[in-house]
Amino acid sequence: MNMHQSNPTSSTPNRRTALLSGSALSAAIMANTTTKGLHASDGESRDPKRVVKIALIGSGGRGTGAINDSLTINENVQLIALADLDRDHCERTLAAMSRRHGDKVDVKPERIHTGLDAYKQVLSDPDVDLVLIASPPGFHPLHASEAVKAGKHVFCEKPSCVDAAGYQTCLATHDEAVKNGTAIVTGTQYRRQVNYMGAVEQIREGLIGDIISATSRYCSNGIWFKNRKDGMTDTQYQIYNWMHFNWLAGDQICEQAVHNIDAMNWVMGSAPETAYGCGGRFTRPEGSEMWDSMSIDYTYPGNRTLSFTCRQIPGTQGDNGNVIYGSKGIATIDAGSGGSRITDRDGKELWSMKGSIADAYKQEHKDLVDSIRSGEPIVEFRQTAESSLTAVMGRMAAYTGQKVTWDFMSKESTLDLFPAHLDWNGELPEPAYAIPGKVKLT
Repeated sequence: MNMHQSNPTSSTPNRRTALLSGSALSAAIMANTTTKGLHASDGESRDPKRVVKIALIGSGGRGTGAINDSLTINENVQLIALADLDRDHCERTLAAMSRRHGDKVDVKPERIHTGLDAYKQVLSDPDVDLVLIASPPGFHPLHASEAVKAGKHVFCEKPSCVDAAGYQTCLATHDEAVKNGTAIVTGTQYRRQVNYMGAVEQIREGLIGDIISATSRYCSNGIWFKNRKDGMTDTQYQIYNWMHFNWLAGDQICEQAVHNIDAMNWVMGSAPETAYGCGGRFTRPEGSEMWDSMSIDYTYPGNRTLSFTCRQIPGTQGDNGNVIYGSKGIATIDAGSGGSRITDRDGKELWSMKGSIADAYKQEHKDLVDSIRSGEPIVEFRQTAESSLTAVMGRMAAYTGQKVTWDFMSKESTLDLFPAHLDWNGELPEPAYAIPGKVKLT
């Protein structure tokens, strides 16, 4: 499943050489970056009125939403730089944020950066304190790692990784952030949604008894697909249509359904030990690498089984949420703003709580900035990387038709989907969708 690019000239460093062994890029960024972000306990960081200056890497819809949430919930913050492959994306984000937030936005023309290397310009800017990373997921390990090396605080969207190589990079980045005193908060907003937090607390306190099993579903009707434009190179097209290429998105189970997987890892208290699954594709467009349905049985310590399903098929019934079955009761945690409730085994309600996903989206950004100012930076990259690898483990179980263990994925797997060389004007092979029994576990 590795993807390799035939053009030997690379515009972006190969993750395996640039991140795992340290790169000239990192040294150059560090040489041109102040170290105020490296020591979060200093007096300047503890100043509650100090303006935290923010840059956004990835000015698409999710990136625009993330910076809007940060500017909305936080005082004394300012957007000062934007990076994206497409300058029009930056300009639209800038115009929208300027209208909504006024003086909280001060992006000079020279701080709008475009191209595959745009993130480097952001990370070498000594005025940037915090970077919000909303690039396609395949770039998250690279961008987060280099941001931490540059002494920046980080918000990184989910998933943290789409393969085993990216997972190992994320673990190293987490440890380096702890050492540096830089924060990493991730886009797993359910961990900051009050009804999720309340339900997990009630489960921990024993209201449903011992957890026996659970179901989790992320079933919806479809997802966008972009046709290739005239003149696009392979690299340009695949990044333009990034959802449909696994090196960039990791299939639905990683890119979207990881929210529910993360919630279930949180409930269960760990990653699962094994995954066994199946699935297929019935409605995806020609050229998409994605499946459109996947069902995975995850086994957690204590022989607790999670039956997990994700699906994107037009005309089907949607379902999104989690049900945890205990020896004394049942906890239902609905996605979005559906709320949580716990009943006994006969259906009598024992507890319930409402919650707003919009508030949770904002809260993750407030917690991040508050932690920076307090001198006690939150670093949560490891937990999100574990949930992301759990999604990868499920995908590989379905793709290969084999039972996959956590020990294999976290310790032995060599799966690395990122192109060996990435050139904006270069070629990339068009990947074929997975066929169980033919795809090998690596």
